[in-house]
Amino acid sequence: MDLSLFFAGTAGSAPTARRGLPALLVRRGGDRVLFDCGEGTQRQLVRSIGLSDITDVFITHLHVDHWLGLPGMLKTFDLRDRELPLTVHGPAPLRELMQVMRIVYGRLGYELRIVEVAPGDAVERDGYRVHAINAAHRGPALSYALVEDARPGRFDAELAERLGVTPGPDFGRLQRGETVAGVRSEQVVGPERPGRKVVISGDTRPSSLLAVAAHQADVLVHEATFAEEEAQRARETGHSTAREAAELARDAEVRLLALTHLSTRYGGGEIRDEARAVFPATEVPRDFDAIEIPFPERGEPELVRWADAQQRPAPA
Repeated sequence: MDLSLFFAGTAGSAPTARRGLPALLVRRGGDRVLFDCGEGTQRQLVRSIGLSDITDVFITHLHVDHWLGLPGMLKTFDLRDRELPLTVHGPAPLRELMQVMRIVYGRLGYELRIVEVAPGDAVERDGYRVHAINAAHRGPALSYALVEDARPGRFDAELAERLGVTPGPDFGRLQRGETVAGVRSEQVVGPERPGRKVVISGDTRPSSLLAVAAHQADVLVHEATFAEEEAQRARETGHSTAREAAELARDAEVRLLALTHLSTRYGGGEIRDEARAVFPATEVPRDFDAIEIPFPERGEPELVRWADAQQRPAPA
């Protein structure tokens, strides 16, 4: 099952010529799950990978830079004769906000579900869950952890054959937990393997709750609005510095840290360098970059620059 992150917007509270407002698209198999939808998100997607049938939208908090692109995107889906239901999740008072916005996006030809979530809630989907975590920001705010279901243990086909099991349907029975020809499943199937985990901080100060949620995550997407020289301003505004995000990633033993939500005062290189001094496995994605997340036994998460992706040969 493919799993990747597409960075549609990596700026902080204001866009720049090179960075749009916050929006992160998680692609898992056929699912398309959007985290935050800043102003211009649909345009960013149309310019890059296309405005696909997003199944869910998760809003981290209700500051305008994180949701203002939503009404226009909802209307565009309607103009395209969308039929698939769409669920928008976020902290209260999301339902009240969307009711007010109804005057903007009008009547829709598809079902729109508004679900308010609180810290500790989990949204179940096919093969994974999205957990809501309290974020240390100004006002109600959430971080999210997308956690895949555990995978079956590795099947040792060579051992099964040596124990007298004939390759074919009997192999499948063993993998399903049955006993075949006196061979028990646990003899040839290893322990369950954890699924992958992606944690998205939203706007937040570093917190112990987030560190626990991010423990051994495959990718932690953490805001880094400021460099350490602006640490006092970060504390005053409920944001994080690049160093603070890197310290959290190091302590949580994540595989890869991706820094987003950069203030307009930074180009990105200085944020990356500050973080890598603490946690070397750090990237600062630009708009339209992606991170591919293989299962751990198949390699490490990898940042794919948009320009490089455009030069790759198309699949046969």
